[in-house]
Amino acid sequence: MPPPSSKPLRDDEIERLEALLDALPEPLQPLDVSALDGYLCGVLLQPMPILPTQWLPLVADVDGRPAPAGPALDELHALVQRRHAEIADAINRRTWFDPWIYELDDAEDPAESMLPWVAGFATAMDAFPALMALDSPEIVEPLALVYMHFDPEDLEDADALLEVIETLEPPADLPEAVQDLVRALMLMADVTRPRKAPAAPPPRRVPRRTGPAGRGGGGPRSR
Repeated sequence: MPPPSSKPLRDDEIERLEALLDALPEPLQPLDVSALDGYLCGVLLQPMPILPTQWLPLVADVDGRPAPAGPALDELHALVQRRHAEIADAINRRTWFDPWIYELDDAEDPAESMLPWVAGFATAMDAFPALMALDSPEIVEPLALVYMHFDPEDLEDADALLEVIETLEPPADLPEAVQDLVRALMLMADVTRPRKAPAAPPPRRVPRRTGPAGRGGGGPRSR
């Protein structure tokens, strides 16, 4: 099977994805599109690759219960894997991408609009805890930039994270919050998905100069 395309989803395709998630029957608890986006980023930033067979089931149900098989589920998975490939490409190249974060009409604080995305990211951290378990001081600040949108009371047993969050200046508005979020994701990628430095070119071999008839000579013959 060919790898999924990393072509960005169009607005109508995102709406279709949202409709497919909403149509999943109870008692399944699917992620909404914003939480799905955070979840995919959390999956992609793990120190070791997570297989689709491991992460896809939680899209349709946060408890991993199987969704009814059929064309609708196949379509859902195809759209999700395209978004997964798009984010993976952006992370690999360390380029900007637009997180699926939507400003709530009645939101007075950017954190309110950020929360669904961050909740999806936290879902990935709960399911795949390797990133959070890393013993690296370089991972704490970018994680704090993400989790600062949670209520501190919801961050149990995260003293190091809370300590850093208290030093951070809250974003002035949603665009600034989104910019900080993408920067945080790329900083995490520098730890868990470091880019390989380009290989040094091999030393150039300088051929030995030779005189006429194959006799060795370091320079032109004198006349």
